[in-house]
Amino acid sequence: MTEIYLIRHAQAEGNRYRIMQGHWDGGVTDVGRQQIALLAERLKDIQFTAVYSSDLYRARLTAGAALKNCPLPLHTDPALREINVGPWETKFFGNVFYDYPQESALFLHDPANWRIDGAETYADVTARAYPALERIARLHEGGRVAVVSHGVTIRCLLSKITGIALKDTDQLPICRNTAISRLRWEDGHFTVLELNDSAHLEPLGEQIWNRQASLRHEELDPAQDRRFYTGCYSDAWLAAHGNLNGYFADPYFDAACRHHRANPGAVLRILDGDTPAGLVDLDPSRGAHAGYGWLSLLYLRPEYRDQGYGIQLLARAIVFYRALGRRSLRLLVAEDNVRALRFYRREGFTALSQEQGVGGKLLLMEKPLYERRDDL
Repeated sequence: MTEIYLIRHAQAEGNRYRIMQGHWDGGVTDVGRQQIALLAERLKDIQFTAVYSSDLYRARLTAGAALKNCPLPLHTDPALREINVGPWETKFFGNVFYDYPQESALFLHDPANWRIDGAETYADVTARAYPALERIARLHEGGRVAVVSHGVTIRCLLSKITGIALKDTDQLPICRNTAISRLRWEDGHFTVLELNDSAHLEPLGEQIWNRQASLRHEELDPAQDRRFYTGCYSDAWLAAHGNLNGYFADPYFDAACRHHRANPGAVLRILDGDTPAGLVDLDPSRGAHAGYGWLSLLYLRPEYRDQGYGIQLLARAIVFYRALGRRSLRLLVAEDNVRALRFYRREGFTALSQEQGVGGKLLLMEKPLYERRDDL
């Protein structure tokens, strides 16, 4: 008899940014690292005979929780990877759900019948992951093994083992990050002993992003909608400074038009369905010589503030500049804009210097775009 702890990886950037990450090999969030620490505490008295994971970073790092008190090598296997969603990879949930409503409905509610060109099907995932799980169980007969994989992949495995249809999300929900499903392998068959156990995560409470709408974006040519752009900028200025002293629309509008001409994806209208929710304005030319990206404006309408939506906008800038090979992201923020400073500091920005702006003192802040630490 082999006992297997089947564990989903910790919260990754794609989970928090609300993007289709699939095989995209992004990082792990600070919350994810807290989850790994809690998982390690949960597993501290369990002696594993082997530890396996997907070869993607978010799974490998999570496997460190099982290795913390067991001096074992980590075995990685690409067969344990997440589903490859092909052309949807790195697309934001909001855009996928809006642009592909029928396909998205199948993906969420009838996954056995979901298929798009260039992507794996759920059946494909089962066909590669289940034999890998069997091999692990046979190789470590009589042992206890930790196996770290991904949300869809784990659902496919559990559906195969239990016979519960993938579309039955009540009995077979997608498991929480770092949740454990405990399996027994005996006489050539798997039995589920525990399903999606995440009791160790109680200290973290519910994560707000689970309850949010998935915002989408569309490219905005400021020259075609000056009123929208300048309205967003003036409201952002008012929120930052408490007044419009020193604000002149033309210089900022002209700069945004240059940003759009340099790269049509640099200026984005952010929407909640069809309702405008905000704006992102990036300057792809500024900082190119020094390897950083420049965030000119990140704006949310008042009704979307202080609800955790800001990360979905910041994620647009992060994904945009990573694709350009930039190493960090910079911006200026008013020194007395307490809300913005709190947000940027929480998201890993640190102050580099101070300068005088037309509306008051500004802080130049920077965030590294590649933070991949193997230490826990």
